[in-house]
Amino acid sequence: MVNLRAYRHLLFAVLLWIPIAAWSQEKDDLRNLSFFTESYPPANFLVNDNITGYAVDILLEASRLVGEPIEMNQLTLQPWARSYRRVLTQENSVLFSTTRSEHRENLFQWAGPIADIKVVVLARKDSGIEIEKPMDMASYRIGVIRDDIGEQSLLAMGIPRDSMQEASYVTVLAEQLMKKRIDLLVYSQRAAFWWSRQVNVDPEMFQPVYIVREGEVYFAFNKSTSTDVVEKLQRGLDLLKSTQGESGMTLYEEILAKY
Repeated sequence: MVNLRAYRHLLFAVLLWIPIAAWSQEKDDLRNLSFFTESYPPANFLVNDNITGYAVDILLEASRLVGEPIEMNQLTLQPWARSYRRVLTQENSVLFSTTRSEHRENLFQWAGPIADIKVVVLARKDSGIEIEKPMDMASYRIGVIRDDIGEQSLLAMGIPRDSMQEASYVTVLAEQLMKKRIDLLVYSQRAAFWWSRQVNVDPEMFQPVYIVREGEVYFAFNKSTSTDVVEKLQRGLDLLKSTQGESGMTLYEEILAKY
């Protein structure tokens, strides 16, 4: 004979467990996160008010591969400092594309890398310029972006400011380098080549002759975010880098090739 009292207790426990399990699953779902970024093409930038870039494509595709496709309304593009502060203080928030450094290591949880980043010195291929040490640059006209990491790095290396020609836009420097109005251009290599194409300057004209700084950029999660959801995005990124696409390249390589 069925013990009705025991049955009722069992039924109550099951009904109580179901919403708890569902809440736990939702909490650890990538679709429950908020993502913050800045304008830094070609990784992340706006086109007709839509956020795009290789980091955005990588995020969307990696989340799809683990069955939790992220929606565009989860992404916010705003000034870097504002996004940085937001993710430091808000659970279930993510900052990208974030350079992983010793100073930041324990401030976030990390998934990635998204891509490598190289700040380089570019010269025209036909210039014959060779740079073996930083001070070799001092005798050339160096194009830099005002307050950019490239300019700051050169100053830290001891390169005199009067060797530098500042501009606000990389497109201006790319045109000046093409027309031999400057000898060198210092900027992120991938971003410099992308901007060159925007003004019909062939990046094949240029070559890196010195590496100023290099590292990798990641998705940086708020420290209080569930480690399960961080690991889930990491699995998606790993799948993206190991799955072959129709071109013969990996899905990850196909995305980078678009930019």
